[in-house]
Amino acid sequence: MFHLLAYAVYAAAFDQHFMKSTRQDFPGAHGHLLAARLDAPDGAIRAYALFAHCFTCGKDVLAARRIAQGLTEHGIAVLRFDFTGLGASEGEFAATNFSSNVDDLVAAADFLRANHAPPQLLIGHSLGGAAVLAAAAQVPEATAVVTLAAPSTPAYVTRMFSAHLDRIAADGEALVQLEGRPFRIRQQFVDDAGSHSLKECIAGLRRALLVMHAPNDTTVSLSNAMEIFTAAKHPKSFVSLDDADHLLTGRDDAAYVANVIAAWSARYLAQPDAP
Repeated sequence: MFHLLAYAVYAAAFDQHFMKSTRQDFPGAHGHLLAARLDAPDGAIRAYALFAHCFTCGKDVLAARRIAQGLTEHGIAVLRFDFTGLGASEGEFAATNFSSNVDDLVAAADFLRANHAPPQLLIGHSLGGAAVLAAAAQVPEATAVVTLAAPSTPAYVTRMFSAHLDRIAADGEALVQLEGRPFRIRQQFVDDAGSHSLKECIAGLRRALLVMHAPNDTTVSLSNAMEIFTAAKHPKSFVSLDDADHLLTGRDDAAYVANVIAAWSARYLAQPDAP
């Protein structure tokens, strides 16, 4: 236990040492105050990125924090935020859905545009990856999009609580365990997820796309990455994450992802205008 506690303290200190991280709360699309952090390099900022976290996660999940840290080392500032009803953001999670996540992403891009510079790079992890694909058309300044372990359709996420779908349909909602935590899922979430088809969004993306996925991901299968990649038009790239897990909990995995994103996106990012 002592070693785990010591490692946690060291990891937190390590993450903060290499970047300036400031709280940057902003109003979401539906009136709730969303909690955010802007991670920036000590020197000049080459570009701004917007990071969408995984389903039921938050802006402070290890993958989000470590990838942001890695990108700041390449001169890229990253805004990561908690979707409505999660983390430190206001609102009720049960009242949210995929559509509201997309709306929150657009609101985050608007906040960056108004207060810093518009995001040129959109990064989404898991369901956040599907959200950035859907939101990209509403962020005209974005020139590059990255998906990490993303489903090719929002409806895929309902497999995580498939055993509860009958109860949700009968009662209108159910309390389900996701990653060891209870979440109330309502039928409106299931219906909204099923109403979205990303194939047209992906085909009409008109932005450079990087798809990153682990072959043995047990949460979102590799076939999703292949569907995203196949639907997209060039320029597009695929990078295997080898033996990484879905949540990218390995420090080396997150660092690798950040370095690849920085190298790949360099040719698509222009120097941002001053706010």
